[in-house]
Amino acid sequence: MTTAADRSRRPRRPAWAGRNYSLLTAAAFLTNGGSQAALIASAFAVLEAGGDSGDVGLVAAARTLPLVLFLLIGGAVADRLPRHRVMVAANALNCVSQGIFAVLVLAGEPRLWQMMLLTALGGTGQAFFSPAAEGMLLSSVHGEQAGRAFAVFRMAMQGAALGGAALGGALVAAVGPGWVLAADAAAFAVAGALRSFLDVSHIPPRAPGAGLLADLREGWREFAGRPWLWGIVTQFAVANAVIGAADAVYGPLVARDHLGGAGPWGLALAFFGAGTVGGALLMTRWKPRRLLLAGTLCVFPMALPAAALAVPAPVGVLCAVMFAAGATVEVFGVSWMTALHQEIPEEKLSRVSAYDWFGSVALLPVATSLAGPAESAFGRTAALWGCATLVVVVTAAVLCVPDVRRLRRRTTTVVQGADGSADAESPVGGLG
Repeated sequence: MTTAADRSRRPRRPAWAGRNYSLLTAAAFLTNGGSQAALIASAFAVLEAGGDSGDVGLVAAARTLPLVLFLLIGGAVADRLPRHRVMVAANALNCVSQGIFAVLVLAGEPRLWQMMLLTALGGTGQAFFSPAAEGMLLSSVHGEQAGRAFAVFRMAMQGAALGGAALGGALVAAVGPGWVLAADAAAFAVAGALRSFLDVSHIPPRAPGAGLLADLREGWREFAGRPWLWGIVTQFAVANAVIGAADAVYGPLVARDHLGGAGPWGLALAFFGAGTVGGALLMTRWKPRRLLLAGTLCVFPMALPAAALAVPAPVGVLCAVMFAAGATVEVFGVSWMTALHQEIPEEKLSRVSAYDWFGSVALLPVATSLAGPAESAFGRTAALWGCATLVVVVTAAVLCVPDVRRLRRRTTTVVQGADGSADAESPVGGLG
């Protein structure tokens, strides 16, 4: 028999940390850590196979190209089918593609086309996974504690990135990239198993739609009708492209030529992860009233890592600016998720998330594939300074959008029902 004392000794989760939220957080912890390590491993797998900066950029572009092509379809599918099934199927594809990649690297010298094909399969899985995952997370938390829930979720993800980057760089140096890719495949397998237990009964049944294209048009109207939404997505289309090129292509090359190889670069990425953990921890307490103004101002430091690589700065300085960039960009990340949660209807979350992701990664294939030619034409230093400058320019430009400066956090007034439960919420605030 369970006594009241026994029940009082049981650890209690916060009200916002329900079953779905806990499963999503645990699975994201696994895959984010594995993927961060695999990012380093794939770059050095190309270099160890005799590739150059152009080849590293082509492999990185091979992942982002199908991501761009299939994201919108993935968002519409995730709003029509049970989101957890879409997530599990995508995890299975990522597991298989990374597993084959690992086998090829361990067996000998993989060919460039093979690495590009397998990386493209991983990007396809990500295109269907990301809108479903974001929609599932946003629909799994409620009330005014949503911002804290998102901060804790992102803190778990970034903590995994911290460990994944540090272990990834060390393991690539110690045992080679093949085993790191194999570990990433295993992480996808376990995460897919966890996500298969998600409960979608709380999500209202979808009304029969007019078809996939009609769903995409409806999502576009929701996206295009909000200037703050498309303005920031446009900003990150450019910022993510140049930061992605700096991290995926120039970072490993600077590390190889000036910093001592994979280990120091992994350490720098780990400091970025540590900064994001610190930023997420801050956001569990801090609730800026003007969500997007505070978040956008914190995007400016994202230019610092590219500038440090351009110098190139010593490892200690690079780690410091990576930490600062990670901490400040996490303020934006939590603010952005909170804004989406409070402004976008639940039944359209995945489609809007797909347009968000699409805009944010649309230029990545172009930037990563042109990183090598840009280095040849202008020099690596000039290319990195160009990346830093573009981040500053587009971030300053988006502050000209009035809704970015004015969008306010909503507070909720909870009405108690007859049984004493919180059964109604009245939103207060909004734009103004």
